Amino acid sequence: MSPLKIHSSDSLDFYSVCTETELSIPLASSGINAGFPSPAGDFLDEGIDLNKVLIKHPSATILGRVKGHSMKDIGIDDGDLMIIDRSNDPTDGKIAVCFIDGGFMVKRIKVDKDCIWLMPANENFEPIKVTEDNELLIFGIVAHVIKSF
Repeated sequence: MSPLKIHSSDSLDFYSVCTETELSIPLASSGINAGFPSPAGDFLDEGIDLNKVLIKHPSATILGRVKGHSMKDIGIDDGDLMIIDRSNDPTDGKIAVCFIDGGFMVKRIKVDKDCIWLMPANENFEPIKVTEDNELLIFGIVAHVIKSF
């Protein structure tokens, strides 16, 4: 069952998560050498279900597809799929999906003593200082990013 698109904006597409299905994928639990070949590399000895590994709170989890480049310097690129956990606390330093002044964005939360900043990870984008004039909702915390090559 493919994810159902539940919302689309200029910066993110949101999808539902289906965790009712199980799919065990072979896992090389001893690791895969990124240098010289290992003779043990031919053995796959257990399976892994990515639903169980990547989704800790199924009822509070959604998927989001990134549109844009504001977080590229930390490896969140245009087209990446984010697993967003809405039950995690939005604390200083976390990567969050935010709804601010009517639009969604993904930024790192920076908490100062007197304000909150939404920090990009690309020098071409400016930090956003959240003031009392802004309407901010921390929609969820990015738990994982899935990349395609």
